[in-house]
Amino acid sequence: MSLFCCLVPLKSIDAQLEVKDHVATLVSTLNYENKEDKPLEAVFVFPLPGDAAVCHFSAQIGETHIVAEVKEKQQAQEEYDDALSSGQQAFLLEESDESPDIFSLTVGSLPPGESASIRLEYVTELAVQADDGLRFCLPAVLNLRYQPQGSEGPSVQVTSVPASLVPYSLSFSAQVSSPRPIAKIESSCSLEPLQYLKADQTQATVKLGAGHKFDRDVELLIYYKDAHQPSAVVEAGQVSAKPGSLMGDPVVMVSLYPEFPQSVMSSLATCGEFVFLVDRSGSMGCPMNNSTPQETRISSAKDTLLLLLKSLPMGCYFNIYSFGSSFEHIFPTSVEYSEKTMKEALEKVEKMGSNLGGTEILQPLKHIYSQACISKHPRQVFVFTDGGGGNTKEVTDLVKKNAGSHRCFSFGIGEGASSALINGIAKEGGGHAQFITGADRMQPKVMQSLRFALQPAVEDISVSWGLPKGASATVLSPPIKAIFQGQRSLIYAQLTGQVGSPASHFEADCSVTVKYSLKTFDLLQMLDVSPSCLRLTVHRLAARTVIRSLESEERTRRGQQDEKVKKKVVELSIQSGVSSCFTAFIAVNKDSGKAVQGPLVRRNVPTGDSIYECSGLLKLTSCTHLSSSFHVTGGDDLDSEGSTRSVPEPPQPHKDPLLQLVSLQKASGSWMLDEDLAAVLGKTKEEVEKAKPELVGLWASILALIWLHAFKMDAKEEWELLSMKAASWIKAQNGNIHNHQGTPVFKCIGTLFKSNVNLTSHCATVHGAEKSILHCYWLIELLKK
Repeated sequence: MSLFCCLVPLKSIDAQLEVKDHVATLVSTLNYENKEDKPLEAVFVFPLPGDAAVCHFSAQIGETHIVAEVKEKQQAQEEYDDALSSGQQAFLLEESDESPDIFSLTVGSLPPGESASIRLEYVTELAVQADDGLRFCLPAVLNLRYQPQGSEGPSVQVTSVPASLVPYSLSFSAQVSSPRPIAKIESSCSLEPLQYLKADQTQATVKLGAGHKFDRDVELLIYYKDAHQPSAVVEAGQVSAKPGSLMGDPVVMVSLYPEFPQSVMSSLATCGEFVFLVDRSGSMGCPMNNSTPQETRISSAKDTLLLLLKSLPMGCYFNIYSFGSSFEHIFPTSVEYSEKTMKEALEKVEKMGSNLGGTEILQPLKHIYSQACISKHPRQVFVFTDGGGGNTKEVTDLVKKNAGSHRCFSFGIGEGASSALINGIAKEGGGHAQFITGADRMQPKVMQSLRFALQPAVEDISVSWGLPKGASATVLSPPIKAIFQGQRSLIYAQLTGQVGSPASHFEADCSVTVKYSLKTFDLLQMLDVSPSCLRLTVHRLAARTVIRSLESEERTRRGQQDEKVKKKVVELSIQSGVSSCFTAFIAVNKDSGKAVQGPLVRRNVPTGDSIYECSGLLKLTSCTHLSSSFHVTGGDDLDSEGSTRSVPEPPQPHKDPLLQLVSLQKASGSWMLDEDLAAVLGKTKEEVEKAKPELVGLWASILALIWLHAFKMDAKEEWELLSMKAASWIKAQNGNIHNHQGTPVFKCIGTLFKSNVNLTSHCATVHGAEKSILHCYWLIELLKK
């Protein structure tokens, strides 16, 4: 162990984050030191957000500062090799061919006793969570990615160790500013107290607590007051860039964050085809988090499927797929939702384990898309996975190809799930992405996404521009496929023509109008465009958007005119200074004075691996004079003969009373009065039956709803949809809330729970079953006594 630690030249990482409203810039400084008696080449493979635009790379060696250039990838690699062969110091940063969220940094010819600081900068948009928080994630965990059968090996080799053995430190600080006050900043990691820099709370700073163990990503959730505020900003072009180019012209960024009328949002869809695709690879047997090791990822996914199936509307269609190295489905094709099909599905869900091997998501997706769509039932696909694979781009391209026939909602489970995969399939599928990390519970986040899926579809989205005469706007973003309540959508556009000097702030009168239809409403958002205080950030994000679109087009057209598209990507990447899969950053120290002498020794710098930690498997390769590194099997463990096997699952915990109650609900939304229901209520069946009115069916469902409101309000997001279904069922029975003797149901409830409260006056003011059940919350306090 000690030999390994001393052979790793990376000593520390310092990360500084600057957030302006919903755009983030991260500057990371990686400090290297060679304490050996021979020159080193250090290779560090690490994760970055999949949608980040890497825009700066430089090195500091003593007094020499070298700024890297973006060049075509093969040319950059050849220049790096040539520099090393001639004894020069060189630095290479390149994006993985397989996935845009993995980068490789190579530090070459670091002489004995020499130090170097590497500066890496990227910009990214912050995704909005369902609770209106903006999520920034600094990935600190990189699980080995599954290589699908028949595919080529990865272009970069990942070296991972348990988080506790990562031999370098991390410091992290963030400065946040916004036109709106900052309500709070939260994290799954230990933070120092938030410090406001202005009295109006529009600026704040926060730091990561010391001693980060690399067992989790550094996640920040930023909450602003009055969050639903659309905006449009314009950023002046780069002075040195050619007018008419993307970097030379002004670029507008339009941020849409709609809040739809409550009258529309309160009505949820009663149709749809819901397809749930669940990861059952070996790593799904890992604990959700360290504080609750008895709850595994697969057990949490099964509980989530229970809530999902109970919350679906009658008359819709559904199916459940599960995958690993192979895939399975519960029904040959999607079936109509009923008591019979729901019960059959839940029986099979209960038997699911993390026993299907690897993480091959492409084949089940192909099978889902091969199924004919059901008329008047829009397809909604929910994808649950804790990993990623070497075919991320192929998967997202497949989702994009089928985006016209479905929406895709994705969930990254645990630390180290591929952000490129999770965000990519949601973005291309017009859906919503969520990450379940740290102490997060899967169920509320998934139910939030189900609410999105049940929202009315936004249609006929169009954008128009109010520009000065002689000016025009070219939209750079792909067309917006969907707009959800509480989800931000971004539009980038390049302004050309008579729009003022590129070197000055944009001063012409400019506006943008977004129009869309929602059920019977035609909605408009009209925004005035204001100057941006950002420094080429908008241009780089716009360039990243165009680059990703071109890369996808190149893959689609591969074998035809792909070289022409590839050339466009390389040209834009070099012009904007933003990385791509076809380019790399290269820096060569040509002023070092003398050539580095002696044979070069490679050292692989490891990352933390959460799967490695949870599996309890540790395989150490031989430590030789020339090479030393830890090796782990990765997210889907291999036995001694190379076969995939699952991580052993700990014993299942006692089922939560909420899930017990939910499991008893019928597909219609009702409950039956039996011993199991009485047990959840804390009563015997005899006690419940003795107090019941003659309305037998209503009685059980009324008790279940009141129990939810009385004792599980902290989990309301999980059961709200199924309670709405129950209330609708009760209302449809046209039952009245009195028994045959005219005694109110309320009095029966009071008798059951031995309350001395006189309910007569309350009953006199309440009319209708639904109103009685859902609005008389004084009963909640009654039940708590």
